[in-house]
Amino acid sequence: MYLRCVTKMPKIPEPLTPKKIDAAKKKDKEYNLSDGQGLFLRIKPSGKKVWIFNYSEPFTKRRKNLTLGNYPDLSLKLAREKRQQNRELLAQDIDPISHRDEQFEAKRAAAGNTFKAVAERWFEIHSKDLKPGTAQKLWRSLENDVFPRIGSIPIKQLTAPKAIEAIEALTKRNSFEMARKVARRMNNVMSFACNVGYIKHNPLTGIKKVIPSSDVKNMPTLAPDELPELMRALNFANIKYVTRCLIEWQLHTMVRPGEAVQARWEEIDFDKAIWAIPAERMKMARPHEVPLTKQSLALLEFMQPLSGHREFIFPSDRAPLRHANKETANRALKRMGFEGRLVAHGLRALASTTLNEQGFDRDVIEVALAHKDKDKIRAAYNRSTYLKQRREMMEWWSGHIEEASKGSLSLSASIRS
Repeated sequence: MYLRCVTKMPKIPEPLTPKKIDAAKKKDKEYNLSDGQGLFLRIKPSGKKVWIFNYSEPFTKRRKNLTLGNYPDLSLKLAREKRQQNRELLAQDIDPISHRDEQFEAKRAAAGNTFKAVAERWFEIHSKDLKPGTAQKLWRSLENDVFPRIGSIPIKQLTAPKAIEAIEALTKRNSFEMARKVARRMNNVMSFACNVGYIKHNPLTGIKKVIPSSDVKNMPTLAPDELPELMRALNFANIKYVTRCLIEWQLHTMVRPGEAVQARWEEIDFDKAIWAIPAERMKMARPHEVPLTKQSLALLEFMQPLSGHREFIFPSDRAPLRHANKETANRALKRMGFEGRLVAHGLRALASTTLNEQGFDRDVIEVALAHKDKDKIRAAYNRSTYLKQRREMMEWWSGHIEEASKGSLSLSASIRS
C-alpha cells in the first residue's frame, strides 16, 4: 500500500480592492491587510492606514519593513507600482531602504548646490587670478543680472531656457556686450560644476548664440587734425585745474583712464624720467614703464603744490585722500562740447592714429599703449620694451601736442615758458 504525500500550498491572499480598504475599520491593536508579494496595508488603532512593503534584506535575509506612504494619499495603484519598483531593486541585490536613504541624501545635496552656492565656490577659486577691481565687477554682474533670476535654482535643475531669461533681460536694454559677458560667466560656473562632479554635462553650452549680433563701436575719438580744436577747448574750459591737468597727463602718457587717475607720486622716478606702473594696476597684469617727456614732467611740477604731500597725483575733489574718479575726464569732455565725439579712452586712439600716420614703428606704438600681442608665439619671443625708441616717440608726440596748442596754451607749455 502506497501512501500519497500531500504538500499543503500556502494560501495566496486575495488582492485588495478599494472597497475592501475603505471597509477596513480600526481596532484596539494595529493589523495588516495583505495585497500579496510583500505589500501590506497597516491599519493603526487611530484609524490611519499606511502602506508597508515587507521584504528580506539582500545577503542577510533579515526581514524589514519599508513605509511607502499613507492611504488614500497613496492609492492602491501607486502602492503596487512602488512594490514593483522595490522588487526590481531586490532582484539586483539592492536594499530598498538603503536606496531610498541614498536618494534622499543626493536630493538634499542637490538642493543645497544652488547656482549661487556653486558660483560662490567657483568665484573663490577664479578670483585669485584676477585683479581686485576686475573680480569685484565680475561678482557684481552676477549679483545684479543673474542671481535674482536663477541663483536659488539647484544646479542640476537649471536649464538653458531659464538661463536665457537672464540674458534677455540684458539684451532688452541693448546691453549686448554685458549679455555676452554674463553668458560666458554662467558657462564658466557650469563648467566648474561639471569638473567637480555636481552635474554630468553643461546645459548652457551655446546660450550666447541667442544674443543678437551688434556692431562693435569703437571709443569715440578725434581725427589727428582735430587735436588743435581739443587743445583750444581745454584752454578755455570751465573745469578745475586738476581735471585739466589729468586730461593733458593722459594725452601725453597715452595710458588708460583708470591708470591715469591712480598715478602715485612714489611711482615717479624724476632722475630717470620714468613712471613705473605696477602689474596689479595694468589691464594686462604686466608692469609698464612710461617714459616722461619734459612736457609730462612740467605737468607734475604743476601738480606738486596741489598734491605732492598726498599719495595720489590727481586727488579726488571731495575726498582728497583718494584718487580722482576715472569718469572725471569723460564728464569734463562732455562739458567742453565733445559728447559723442571724444571720450577719455579715445585719447589713446588719437595718439595711436597720429603716430601710425607719422610712420613710427607699429611695435613701439603697441608697447607704448601697453597692448597685448595677439600672436602668442611672437609675444613669447618678443619681450622688448623698446624704452629708447618709445622715449624718442613720446618726445615727438609731446612736442606735437604743444605745437597743436599754439594760439591757445597747454598747462605743460605755460609752466615751461
